[in-house]
Amino acid sequence: MSLQDIVNRPVSQWMRGVGPDRDVALGSRIRLARNLTRIPFPGVAGDEQAAEVVRRVRAAVEQSPELRHLNFVEISSLSPLDRHLLVERHLISPRHAQDVKHKAVVLRDDEVVSVMVNEEDHVRIQVLMPGLQLIAAWELADKVDDAFEQHLPYAFHEERGYLTACPTNVGTGLRASVMVHLPALVSTDQINRIIGAVGKFGLTVRGLYGEGTQALGNIFQFSNQVTLGHAEMDIIQHLINVTRQVIDQEREARQTMLKRSKTLLEDRVNRAYGILAYARVLSSQEALQHLSDVRLGIDLGLIDGLKPEILQELLVAIRPAHLQKRVGRELTPAERDVLRATLIRERIAAASKDGKQ
Repeated sequence: MSLQDIVNRPVSQWMRGVGPDRDVALGSRIRLARNLTRIPFPGVAGDEQAAEVVRRVRAAVEQSPELRHLNFVEISSLSPLDRHLLVERHLISPRHAQDVKHKAVVLRDDEVVSVMVNEEDHVRIQVLMPGLQLIAAWELADKVDDAFEQHLPYAFHEERGYLTACPTNVGTGLRASVMVHLPALVSTDQINRIIGAVGKFGLTVRGLYGEGTQALGNIFQFSNQVTLGHAEMDIIQHLINVTRQVIDQEREARQTMLKRSKTLLEDRVNRAYGILAYARVLSSQEALQHLSDVRLGIDLGLIDGLKPEILQELLVAIRPAHLQKRVGRELTPAERDVLRATLIRERIAAASKDGKQ
């Protein structure tokens, strides 16, 4: 499959797939930060050194039986729109889409595996899976990491572990995260308490697109803060344990809302459904909030005929780059709001029709 086939596809595998605890856990991510020996970190490397990293990673992909099925793409070969599209799909970072000289991305056809080259570190391996599948994501990331290590000399210290550009990543170089949908905890004003408790367990809470972003659509990301002095499986299991406690509390809050104010809850989710099904203009923020409410209604059995994955699919499909890719031209914010509403109406109508067959 070519890169154009990938970027022209409406959704990624993790958005469409089904995983454990999917009513709350939308997706799991494992990221491994690695650097090559005797080459400065990307932030201070010269052009020749950065180009050497790209050359070595390309050679590793081409020479490794485990990696040669992946797509190696230099970021400079992508249009600004396609770069932004990959950001919206969580396949590269906003930083990686800018200042694109001597940068690359390695993608598996289904987008479950992506590798950024010369972002903050020389190599950043990422695995994305639907639901709460951190262990499965880690096992796959570990295999990809081993394949690269057979061809790339990693910077590793016997006491400190993998050496990274950011001190917080030194050690395992592992950043594990779970994307969770918490509408009931937000509605019952428990979310600040939950965020505070999660922080005390050594985890950090971020928004939809990571550090510095908002929790739009009641979606949050939980991830580990510490990578030094802990084994990978200990870090991952700790995140799983804490996340499961939050999942239990979200489910309990949903049931409480159902028992105490079912009519109001039904009104809320059906109003959201009605707006999405008939609105002609929708901002991104408004659309995400209504999608969150509809997803809550689906998970609680208050809305029939729609699959839960509609939230993940539209979560990305209604973003600016995806909308512009759909029509093949740049759109004004007002035009995007109209197209966003049209896309959602069409998707809901098609999904409702399929659900009744």
